[in-house]
Order: sequence, then structure tokens, then C-alpha cells
Amino acid sequence: MILAGDVGGTKVDLALYGFDHGRLSHVKDERFPAREYAGLEDIVRKFLIESGDPDVSAACFGVPGPVRGGRLKLTNLPWVLDIRELSLSLKIEHLFLINDLEANGYGIPELAPEQIYELHAGAPSAVGNRGLVSAGTGLGEAILAWNGKMHVPMASEGGHCDFAPRNELEIELLRYLQRMLKGRVSFERVVSGLGLKNIYSFLRDEKGMEEPDWLKERMLAEDPNAIIGELGEAGTNELCVKTLDMFASSYGAEAGNLALKVLSVGGMYLGGGIAPKILKKMKDGTFAKSFVDKGRLSDLLVQMPVRIILESRCALMGAAAYADARAAELSGESVRAASL
Repeated sequence: MILAGDVGGTKVDLALYGFDHGRLSHVKDERFPAREYAGLEDIVRKFLIESGDPDVSAACFGVPGPVRGGRLKLTNLPWVLDIRELSLSLKIEHLFLINDLEANGYGIPELAPEQIYELHAGAPSAVGNRGLVSAGTGLGEAILAWNGKMHVPMASEGGHCDFAPRNELEIELLRYLQRMLKGRVSFERVVSGLGLKNIYSFLRDEKGMEEPDWLKERMLAEDPNAIIGELGEAGTNELCVKTLDMFASSYGAEAGNLALKVLSVGGMYLGGGIAPKILKKMKDGTFAKSFVDKGRLSDLLVQMPVRIILESRCALMGAAAYADARAAELSGESVRAASL
């Protein structure tokens, strides 16, 4: 059995996988509120006990941030994760930590066609590097480098690069966020769940767009991002419509920036939880227009396919695939190979 994990600042998703004729076979998954536990070990132990204490041959956890020397200090939790300590504590010989976007990248080849939505066809037969941009709680980015045989995910922290406004309204947004944040503004402050709320506040407080009392009450009582998505796609509130429009446009622009930097002729993938939830907006052309709007190189971007990952367990699937592959390199035994 393979243990896979997706560690976030507020939640930890764990899953058990096997293989059936060489394909990942989902056994069980569960989500845990991270702040209610002292560390990752406690969550994993609870999950494994509740799962009947299965025989785990390898484990991999996708984590937010750069893993250095097998070690990571989380920014949003008082946890320090160390491969050696986790391996000894959990009694799992082959245990790995990789960046969460790397895990997403390894998950893409495991997806079925129905788990991906093609937003822009481009030149589907093109082969080469790919890019991965995931807007969710934060903004993650990764490079999927083509080595002639397969795509090798490479982590980055590109979501923390400087926000680059492209018109007068976005320049005003930048200045507003500089005042609010008292300094530098990254793309994550605009293209993420936090970014949706930042854009909404800017349009309400700086541009004077009306927030009716009923909407204010809903924003306080419910998930603000879900409300913005719902009303923005339905077109029933001007403030939410404009917020979603600015968000999708900035998302497309930053995806296009990454596409240029890595020359992603093999395509651009959009991960994270936001794009599937606002699929109607993503399909209306706002994202695509900004994605290809790169001046003299626009024709290059037009040829790049853009695909949205619909499967929420993509990172878990990637972590499981990585765990088996790396364990096989070290031990000479592969659960995937044994299932064929």
C-alpha cells in the first residue's frame, strides 16, 4: 500500500493507494484540520489506525514550500517536517517530502481524460516543456521539463514574484495593495483565494462599487470566495462580476508569463481549487485573451494548449506515484510493476 499526503496551511489530505494493472487504485482518503494537531505524525498515525493499520511500503507528502535537505519549516503552521524523523517515527522506510506543485505535476500523467478540461486547444501534438499554475489558497507554480521521454516536475516559488499591472485599473489595484500591505505586492496577492477578496475590497473601497446590505451579510456569514464565484458567474451582482473578471484576466496574464519563461510548447495546466469552481468564467474568453496577449510573441502563446485539472486529488495521486517510483529505485521493488 502507498500512503500519499497533501499538506496545507489549514488542512492535511491523506490517502491510501494501490495499483491495478499498472494504474493507481484509490483505496481511501480523509481530510484533517491541521491546526487541531501537534504535528503531521499525529495525523498520519490516526489515519492509519482508522484504516486498519495497513502495510505501507512507501509514503510521500506534498508540502507548501521548498524542501531543503529533506527538511521544511511550514510558514502557516508551527511544524518542522524532516524526512528522517518522520520515517523513524512512522516506521516507514521509504518516505519522501516534495513540493506540493511537484506532487501535482507527477499526478497529471495519472489522470483520465475526463479529469481534465481543455480550455484552449492550441497545437495538441506539440511536444516540449509544460507549465503548471495553481490558484487556490495561495498561488503555486511549477515547471514540467521535457527530457525527451517524460515530463519532470520542478518546483518553483513563482507565485511570489512581483505583481505586474497591465492597465490603469490594475495600476490602481497595485497602489491600493501597496498601502494595505505596507510594501511589496506579489502575484499571489491577486491570483489566489486571498486575491479574490483583495480585488473585491479594492473595487468596493477604492472604486466605490456598491455592496448591498444583503451581499454584505452573506459575505460575513458564508465563504466570500464562493459567493463571489456564484454571483459573478450568474451576473447578478456587478461588484462580483467585476471582481471575477479582474481575477480571471490576471490569472491568464500570469499563466502567460510562466509560459514564456519555460517555453511551455507542450501546454499549460491550471491546478488548484479555484478554476474548476469558476469554469463558466474561465471559458468566456477573459483568461484566454490575457494568456495570449504577449505582444510580438502572442502567436507563440496561441499555439500552446491550456488545460484545467478537474480532479481535486491530483496532488495525492502524484505523491503516490512519486513514492512508488522512488522506492523502486532504492529497493528494486515496485508496487506498480507488481500489479501488471
